[in-house]
Amino acid sequence: MLHPRRIAFINEKGGSAKTTLVANLAAYLALHRGRRVLGIDMDPQGQLGKVLGLNVRRSRRSSIELLLDTVLGDPGLDRAVTAELDPARDPSAVLPITRTRIPNLDVIVANKSLALFPTWEGGEDPDPTGRLTRTLAEAPELDRYDFVFFDAPPSFGPLTLNVLRASAEVVVPVPLTYLAMDGCAELMRTIATVRRRYAHPSLRITMVVPTFYRRTRLAHEILDRLKARFPKEIAHTVVGYHVKIDEAQSRGLSVVEYAPKDRGAKVMAQLAEELEVRVQDADAGGGS
Repeated sequence: MLHPRRIAFINEKGGSAKTTLVANLAAYLALHRGRRVLGIDMDPQGQLGKVLGLNVRRSRRSSIELLLDTVLGDPGLDRAVTAELDPARDPSAVLPITRTRIPNLDVIVANKSLALFPTWEGGEDPDPTGRLTRTLAEAPELDRYDFVFFDAPPSFGPLTLNVLRASAEVVVPVPLTYLAMDGCAELMRTIATVRRRYAHPSLRITMVVPTFYRRTRLAHEILDRLKARFPKEIAHTVVGYHVKIDEAQSRGLSVVEYAPKDRGAKVMAQLAEELEVRVQDADAGGGS
């Protein structure tokens, strides 16, 4: 198994609880399992840092830097500039990491500048969707983590392809709503494309997480279809509507900090522990 485990949380439809899962699973693994986790926000909305209590607007460094070196054609240029802005920074460091208040949990925040990335795709770089992979390959500080969680954008495009190419595993949150299976089908096609076109056959779906569960006939029908489509990947725990999770996020906290005895916190703990024990198998088919 590759170290650290690189896991993309992705659904090409918005409103799937993707960021909620990244933040809360990462917080639980760091707080209660002693795992070292790096969350990388690749969504221009920049919500991952916000729900973990970081002031994203004031951050001078963000995930756009993970894509800039290749764009500028001078790997040292950006690092020299940011070193002037932050003299205390390790000059050998590659990643624009921000510490959180949670021990063992760090984040690379995002902001709207990340949305400009697709406009550079037509530049001189012959492989723009491999920029994130190349940057991480040059980052020795990545070795100190056990998990890297990517919060992918809720749409198909160059950013999504960068995330999938840099990942080894995929977690798919699926809201139990009418169009859920359509979103799954689109994502399966994207993953198949990455496996084939970019020589990444080991990319696999580790877990499919049903979200926004309600006790309705439609929700149960969709859940049954997910179980039939992903019999090995479907999570043992479903995520419902938990008020304490929303309250925690509004205060910049994970629910495992804010209301550790709440049902929402217990659900996140169960999912985190399940993800932890799902060891990557490079020979596995990955559900598609």
